[in-house]
Amino acid sequence: MTRIPFMRFSLSLFLASAICFLGLPAFAASPEGNAFRVCADPNNLPFSNSKGEGFENKIAELFAKELGLPVEYTWYPQRMGFIRNTLRSRQESGRYKCDIIMGVPFNYPETATSRPYYRSTWMMVYMKGKGLGNLKLPQDVLKAPNLRPLKFGVFGGSPAANWLLKYHLMDQMVPYRLQSGAIEDYTGKVIIEDLLPGNIDVLFIWGPIAGYFAKKHPELATVSMQSENEKGVAFDFAISMGMRQSDKEWKEQINKLIEQNQDKINAILTEYGMPLVKEQK
Repeated sequence: MTRIPFMRFSLSLFLASAICFLGLPAFAASPEGNAFRVCADPNNLPFSNSKGEGFENKIAELFAKELGLPVEYTWYPQRMGFIRNTLRSRQESGRYKCDIIMGVPFNYPETATSRPYYRSTWMMVYMKGKGLGNLKLPQDVLKAPNLRPLKFGVFGGSPAANWLLKYHLMDQMVPYRLQSGAIEDYTGKVIIEDLLPGNIDVLFIWGPIAGYFAKKHPELATVSMQSENEKGVAFDFAISMGMRQSDKEWKEQINKLIEQNQDKINAILTEYGMPLVKEQK
């Protein structure tokens, strides 16, 4: 895949000179050099939205401030065709539309990936005071006296489906799609429209979403799913930032920004209720 030049030499030299004069690290800015250009979903809290309310928005603002650049967005729903219509898509001028996706799985094959900047896990979410008690481990739900009538919400393709299969609960599963064709849909909508009203009793969902909505709705309780390495069942995953394979200098720059700002990143993630976990050895 071809790329336009990384930066014009004159602009690069000017930025390097100005930053050195200020006594700050000599950052290389972005591939286009004039903005921190993010590929993002306009309606996908807690990750991002067009109002800048997601934690990915806040981290983008943090990095842009470090580089002395404004943040610019290319908006597209994060579903089928997202990368094709954002990171790999060009404007009429020939420029790529945007330069970075703020959250992709580490070693994601569709992009180059930065060093991981957080690791989270899938979670079990349920309503307090509905007969499930205070669950400490996911398996505690199996001891519930009303186990058989319970409805378990599960997203297709998630590791929770294997968990339900293992414990012979597939006939109680209520399936959901991770991606739909409706622009107004977002994954956390299931919590608002089905879990809180009681249409389902337990929901398995990615940790950042669970933590964010549990913080906004204290009536929700969460339990972290436990990866079972000996059985090859993983619930926790490392998340990186994604960029084009050809943008090697940009990747190095993002890695430096993550390393130098990890404490600030963690503070943002904690503010959003993110369940952070360490990698299991």
